[in-house]
Amino acid sequence: MKEYNKLVRDKIPEIIKAAGSECEIEIASEEDKYKLLENKLKEELEEFLEEKNLEELADIMEVLFGLASALGYSEEELIKARNKKKEERGGFKEGIILKAVK
Repeated sequence: MKEYNKLVRDKIPEIIKAAGSECEIEIASEEDKYKLLENKLKEELEEFLEEKNLEELADIMEVLFGLASALGYSEEELIKARNKKKEERGGFKEGIILKAVK
């Protein structure tokens, strides 16, 4: 049996069983879940930096939603905070590089 010991999406055990394999799982405590989500964010970021595709960006977004939930915020609150900050300070579409401030 291959060991992973990492956080996976909620439906992964069902998918593994449907494919005819068995898996061993445990449910993380809230404290452990937060640290596992941080590790998952690093993993997904590394995957995105290698693959550079929409699928990996979606994985990062899902982990961000999980982190927000672990901190007591909803997906909607996270998106609202993002939109507020974008409205106040802008996004990153124009590629502006701040060289210096005098």
